[in-house]
This record gives sequence, structure tokens and C-alpha cells, in this order.
Amino acid sequence: MKNFWKLAVTSLAVLCLAACQQNGKSSDSSAEKDKITLAWGEDFGDVNPHVYNPDQFIIQDLVYEGLVRYGDNGKIEPALAESWKVSDDGKTYTFNLRKAKFSDGSDFNAANVKRNFDTIFSKENKGNHEWFNFTNVLDSYKVVDDHTFEITLKEPYSATLYDLSMIRPIRFLADASFPDGDDTTKNKIKSSIGTGQWVVKDKKSNEYITFARNENYWGEKPKLKEVTIKIIPDAQTRALEFESGKVDLLYGNGVIGLNTFAQYKKDKKYTTDVSQPMSTRLLLLNAKQEVFQDKNVRKAINHAINKKEIAEKLFMGAETPADTIFSKSTPHSDAGLKPYTFDEKEAEKMLDAAGWKKGSDGIRAKDGKKMELNFPYISTKATDKDLAEYFQGELKKIGVEVKLTAMEEDDYWANAKTGNFDMMLTFSWGAPWDPHAWMTALTAESAHGHPENVSLEALPIKKELDETIKQTLTEADEDKVDAGYKKALTLLHEEAVYIPLTYQSVISVYRTGELKNVRFAPEENALPVRYIEKVNK
Repeated sequence: MKNFWKLAVTSLAVLCLAACQQNGKSSDSSAEKDKITLAWGEDFGDVNPHVYNPDQFIIQDLVYEGLVRYGDNGKIEPALAESWKVSDDGKTYTFNLRKAKFSDGSDFNAANVKRNFDTIFSKENKGNHEWFNFTNVLDSYKVVDDHTFEITLKEPYSATLYDLSMIRPIRFLADASFPDGDDTTKNKIKSSIGTGQWVVKDKKSNEYITFARNENYWGEKPKLKEVTIKIIPDAQTRALEFESGKVDLLYGNGVIGLNTFAQYKKDKKYTTDVSQPMSTRLLLLNAKQEVFQDKNVRKAINHAINKKEIAEKLFMGAETPADTIFSKSTPHSDAGLKPYTFDEKEAEKMLDAAGWKKGSDGIRAKDGKKMELNFPYISTKATDKDLAEYFQGELKKIGVEVKLTAMEEDDYWANAKTGNFDMMLTFSWGAPWDPHAWMTALTAESAHGHPENVSLEALPIKKELDETIKQTLTEADEDKVDAGYKKALTLLHEEAVYIPLTYQSVISVYRTGELKNVRFAPEENALPVRYIEKVNK
């Protein structure tokens, strides 16, 4: 009998433990219903709103807000400014600020706006931001009262609100987060406190960053309560983590290989989607390097690129062939240019005429020097690797040897500034930066504009290009603005330094039935987590 009771008690304990575990699992499942996990290839940096790489757009956008934001269909929407007025001469913008709070409960006000402007546009830091023209036309700014802030420009600038809607650097950090001395560019911020929908809850460099919903948010709060972004540099590993259930949503450009995306598209377990074109994928030829100082050699490479094949085979229709630097739907960008057609025979003919003759090994040479091109690419981006290997194979057909170098993203862009490349992949910036901000960055040195501007600096038309862009940016007459952009695009097209490849899109993948309201953000560099809900099961 003693043994019977001992056995009964033991069995009851086992049953209770099982029940507790089951209840615990149910409780955990309930706790997980308002949380999702995504994957990203690069580390998140310091989550500082005023700096560039290694800080990531998608992270900064979750925490910080601007005076206005870029909405659907290119519409500029109120954010921390409820409304604004523009003076008749187009030089003065008066913003009526929202009575919002930072995530720490402190007030957002005009004094805070000024403090952020002071560090962004300080004498020491202003040069970092010359790539967008608002920096150059900004004359003064002042606090009118607690909830009114005024900006005065040196001259009218039609892209003002677009520049103010950018994810960085004109976003607002809480007073408590400023470093001693207030220089957020040179000194590490004390904390990442913004007015955005999300608050940094936990993070571990190169592993993950977790955001909790900002309960002090002034507007409609997200349905989700927590978002974790895992830092996974390898695209295949990102896919495996998704398939194992450890990642809920794959979202972005180049986040997984397109072969993998095609497989998911055929599997009913997954819901997949492709956005409309967001920006343009470009191949840049370095005009500073001896091999590409000859415009005809650059044109020959343009003719050697089969964009249709790239779109259909490498991107499996997820991207479309690009004829020009910006799609025709981009404002002021339809310059009526005749694209460089794919014509391998013409490419070979032009290389022959330029003195680059094929040797016995099939590789071209001139004056005893072989045509070997240095082509770095970002190792964490699956599509970049695929493209690099494609160019290596295709260009060899016309006698051009391509040497590939895989690099981490930060190293890749640092290398671009040095000009240590013959060819490199880059891109237009999409909304809200195309065409005006992307064009502005062409006029700045590589340290403060496009990192790869070392190529353009070698062009004989660079001075004319810069003058055309700068004049266009401050032109009040819309017809002259249109003509100015088209002239700049024509100059670039004739120089053949940029080879438009495809119009880029963003993809999304999630397990069917687990999420709802998954849509695309209005711009490529933002995540749509403000809309998403997790389906309760």
C-alpha cells in the first residue's frame, strides 16, 4: 500500500508537471502573439539619428521622427509638425509642432528642434550633410514659441519638405540623450530616445536588437508590442532561420537569394509579394582608373550588359530592366535618352578600336597590360554576389577578366571612397531622395556625397554637371527645373559611367496565416511594422 501511494503521488506529480508545462507553453504562446522577429544583414550601429553607416536606416526610422514624413504615392505627411506655412517668396517655412512626448515621457518642443538643428548643422558637422541641398540653402532657424519653429532659406528650394522627410539626419533626439557638449556626430549619444513608435528594449551588437512599443507615442500605436531584428550576415542562414520558425518575416532588398524567393513563391505554406519599383540598381565604371579613362571603353561595357537576361534569370522577374538612371515615373527624369542596347559584337568592335586586343588566352591587353577589372561586392547581399559572378562570366566572353573581392558593407563603402575599384554596384536612392538628393550628392566630394564620386571627379564634364545640378535645385520655375534635371541626366548618359541594370523592388515572405496587414512601406529603407498584426491561433 505504501508503494501504491508513493506511485500515485509520483504519477500525480508527473501529471501536474506536464499540465504546468503545457500551461506554460500556452502562456508563452500567448506572450508571443504580439511579437515578431525579422532578419537583417548588417549591424545596427549606435542607433543615433544624426549619423550614417554603420547605423542603419531601418533602425533609425523605428525610433526617430522628423517634422514631416514621406507617405504613400510621394505625399508629404505631417509628423512632428502638425502643419506648416511657406512664405510667398518661398524662403520661410513656419512649422506648428505637435504636442508630442519622447519615449522617456519628456516633452518634444521647439527648443528641442533647435538643439538638434544646432548639432546637425554646426560648423564642424555641416560638411557631412552637403550631399542634400537643404544644407547649402539653410540660412537661419529660430524658436518662435514652445510649439512653433521657423526655418529661413537663402533662396527658394522646392525640395525642402522632401529633405526634411528623410530618415536621416534631420530627426529628433531627446534632450536626455545628448552627449556632453551636444556633438552627436563625434561623441556617442547617452541613450536612443526618440518620439517614434518604438523604443530600444535590448540589443547585442552583431546579434540582435529588440524594440518595445512606445506607449507614449502621440499617434496610433502599432498592433505589435515587440519587434526583434536578428543580425544574420549570410542570406542562406537568414532563409534557414525563417524556415525553422525563428524568423517571422523576411523583408527587404537582397535579404535572401532570388532562387530561394522563387521556391517560397511556389510553396503554399508561404505568402510572398514583390513591391513596385523602388529605386535603380546601377553598375558604376571608375573613370579615374586608366582602363576606363577612355569613354569608348566605358560605352563598350555598356553594350556588353544584357539587362533583360539579368532581370529574367538573376531576378526571376522580380526586377525589370532599367534603361536610365531613374525610371520615367520619377519626377523630371524622362529625358528622352536612347538606351545603350545589348550588342556583344559592337562591344568587341569598340574595344578593338580602343586598342584592347585579345591574346592567345582570350583576354584582352593593351601596351602589355591585361584587361583585368577589380570588382568588389558586399558579401552579405545575396543579389550582389549573384550579379558579381554573372558579370565575371559574361565579360569574359568579350575578353575582359573580372577579379571579385567579397567585402563587409562598411568596408565596401570605405573602399569606394578611396577609388580602389574598376567596377562597383551602387544604386539610386528611391523616394524621397530621387532625383534631387541623389543628384545633389553628385556635386559633393566622395567623403560627403556619394562614396563612389571619385569616379565622377575624373570626368571632364564634372564642372558643368555640378553647375547644372546646383542651378536646378534652386530654380523656382518648374519648366526650368525639368530642363535642368534632363540636362544633367543627358550629360551622365553620354559619359557612360553609370550602367542602369534593373529597377529594384522589395520582397516580403511570411508563413501563410500567421501575419496580416503586411504591406510595403512607402520607401525602400523603412520597415512596415507599424501596419502588421500577428494572427492569434
